[in-house]
This record gives sequence, C-alpha cells and structure tokens, in this order.
Amino acid sequence: MSLPTTPATLQQVATVQPINGVPPGPNIAWRGRARLVAVDATRGVALLGMIAVHSLYESDPQGHPTIPFMIFGGRAAAAFAVLAGIGIAFMTGRKRVDRSAGRATAFTLMTRALVIGAIGLALGYTDGDLAVVILPYYALMFLLAIPLVFLPTWTVAVVGTLTAAGVPAITHVLIPHLPVPELDNYSFGYLVDFPGRLISEIAITGEYPAVSWMAYLCVGLVIGRLNLARLRVAILLIGTGAGFAVGAAVASSMLLNRYGGLAHIWAAQPNSVLTVPETTEVLRLGGDGTVPASSWWWLAVDSPHTGTPLDLLGTAGSAIGLLGIMLLIGHFTWPVLRRLTTMAQAPLAAAGSMTLTLYTAHIIFINSDYDTYDAHTGYFLQVAAVLLIGLAWRATAGRGPLEGLVTMLANRARRWATAGSHRAPRAVIVPAQPQDGEGIAPRP
Repeated sequence: MSLPTTPATLQQVATVQPINGVPPGPNIAWRGRARLVAVDATRGVALLGMIAVHSLYESDPQGHPTIPFMIFGGRAAAAFAVLAGIGIAFMTGRKRVDRSAGRATAFTLMTRALVIGAIGLALGYTDGDLAVVILPYYALMFLLAIPLVFLPTWTVAVVGTLTAAGVPAITHVLIPHLPVPELDNYSFGYLVDFPGRLISEIAITGEYPAVSWMAYLCVGLVIGRLNLARLRVAILLIGTGAGFAVGAAVASSMLLNRYGGLAHIWAAQPNSVLTVPETTEVLRLGGDGTVPASSWWWLAVDSPHTGTPLDLLGTAGSAIGLLGIMLLIGHFTWPVLRRLTTMAQAPLAAAGSMTLTLYTAHIIFINSDYDTYDAHTGYFLQVAAVLLIGLAWRATAGRGPLEGLVTMLANRARRWATAGSHRAPRAVIVPAQPQDGEGIAPRP
C-alpha cells in the first residue's frame, strides 16, 4: 500500500544507478531522493486526513458536512489506494514485470497481501462505528494487482478506465442479489464463520469495495511508471488531477440538477432500502461503499464512498493533484524556499514512510480508554504524535516495525520463489574435440 507499507525503502529506491558506467551527478541523485520524499509526504497527508475523518465530526448540527470532512472525506482513503499502486510500481522496477521474474513478484505480492490482511483481521475486534479498518480490503487489492504488473502501462490505464466506468454499473445490478453487508470490522472469527460473505463484502459491497477500488490502484501503477523526477510530470499530474476532480464535480452537479437526476432519485426513494433521512445523508455526506439500486441516477452522484464512476474519478483526481504538488515542491530552486519546504515535508514524509504502523496505532488509540479528549484536542494530539514518532523512528530505526515485518516476510517469499524457479540444470556430456587430426571415436 502504501497505506499499509512502503514496498521498498527510501535508500533502495532513491539510489540512482550509473549511466554507461558514469555515476550520476548530485543534481540527479537529489531529484531521485526528492521524488521519494514527495511520495512519502503525500502518504503522510493522507494519513492525517484519515485520522481527521475518524476523529473529527463529519457534519454540523444542521447535517451539512464540516470543512475537514469536505477536504478529506473519501479522498484520504482513495489517496492511500493510489499510493499503493505507486508503491507496487516502485517495487517492480517501475516497468512491466518480465515473465522470468513473475514467480518471485507474485509470491512477494501474495505475502504482502496475507500479512496486511492478517493485521487487518487482528484489528477487526475494534469498533467499526469509530473506524472501519481498511486493511482487509487492501489485502485483496494486492492480490488483484498481481496480473496487472505483467501488463504494459497503456493496458493498465485501459483496465483502470474500464473498472471506474463499468464496475459501479455491474455492482448496481448485483447488489439486490447479494447479502446485506455488515459494514463492520472483519475479524478472524468472521472469516471462519462466514468466509463467503467476507469475500463478497470486501470485494463488492463493503466500505472500500476492492474490485471498484482497483481503479485507484491502476492509476497508481501508471503514475509509478512515469519519471516522477521530471518537472513536466509534476505539472501534468497537477493539471490532470485538477481536471478529474473539477470535472467530476461539475458533471455530477449538471446530471443531478440540470438533467433531473436528483428528482429521479427522490421519485424512486420509496423503492429504496434507505429511509428519507438516510437518503439525504448519502447525498450530503456520502455512502458506505455503494449506492442503492433503486435508480440508475444514483450513479451520477459524486458523494464520498458511494463507489460511483464520478466518485472514483473525483477522488482519484484529488490524490493525483496532491502528489503533483508534492513533486513540484521538490523542484523549487531558491535556497530559502527549498529549505522551508524541506522542513515542512520532512515530518510528513517520515510519518508517510511508516503508515501501516501509525495507522494501526491510531485505530488502537481511538478504541482505547486513553482517548478521552474532545474531537479537536484528540485530533491535534494524534497529529503531533504521528509526526514526532515518524521523525524519531526514521532518525533512529529507519523502517517502521510493521513495515519491517511485512518487508522481511515478503523478501523471504521472494527468495524462496526465486530459489524454486532456478533448478540445477541436467549435466551435459560434451565429447572431446579432435586434436592433431584425430577423429572422434565412432559410437558403438
């Protein structure tokens, strides 16, 4: 995930290889490091956004979304999914995986998925009303990403586009025929008792439906294969992200208001599984991963966590634009400005490099007896804690503890897979070559 874990360390990925035997210049190496800092800083912002969604109020007394929820609602989680795709792209060398490395890559991703899923199920005994743990969904996304890493970049882009446009429509048809999701945290007990329902919910009907969210991961894979050290790529990401976000909002507004989509939704409300207040809440604040199947016009909504094409497009655009801004900051050349932005990015990048550990700590904290603060005090204390812990841990230990666990097990799986795919060749007897006119002895 890069929510869950950074597939490669900063030192490994930021190391710039020699070109034609000539070591890279300091400017090239610095840009490589700046690229990684930007990705980690983006992940750090997403972490703070996730904490805000879980810790602050999502609506005011009148039922309207609060400013923090308007900023981070649906966008923070989507950013993690996009960054997960970027992390997988970095792990696979920022290019299409060759078949010769297929076994090792597949085992690495499977191991990451299993470990992340196990951590998520361990957190499943916490209160889902406080926070729905996202890790089991990410585990399935890592598994679904395995075939994608063998595809060329343009094919990944096509798959992502078709997923964003088509899967919500397919889900809309399937929802009435699937079990009503629990919309709670999934534990090992739930896996044992209801394995089929667990897969159905994390794949299609849950809070973060993995099949629909593969659109985010495809976006991240495509971005991760770009040359993120280039200024024009940063500008392209900002423009593309802004276009996606604004375009989705404008399209939704026009479809719902000018073309009567909202009227059709309310006309079909009696056939919906939602009450009138619940329908209003979905339209204002967002859903629980999907939308009702009472009207096709629901697919024109762009509210957070509704899983519609416009929701996926808009939230992906926010993540793309945020990453572009972080990358652009790395191109500042004025020394004073560079120094200030480096100081600002450092704690975000440090926290972003160990999001699996800090996200887990956040979930445990808000479910503990220690969370006795009011919403805003509790949030700012958590922000201070994750930034300071991130800085201290990076300075003293490097990789986060859970990140280290995932990486260690994934590396073992890779080594095992690599060893298994390189069997010793059979011995071949080569006959002696004739010398001084001697011929080869005839076969008996």
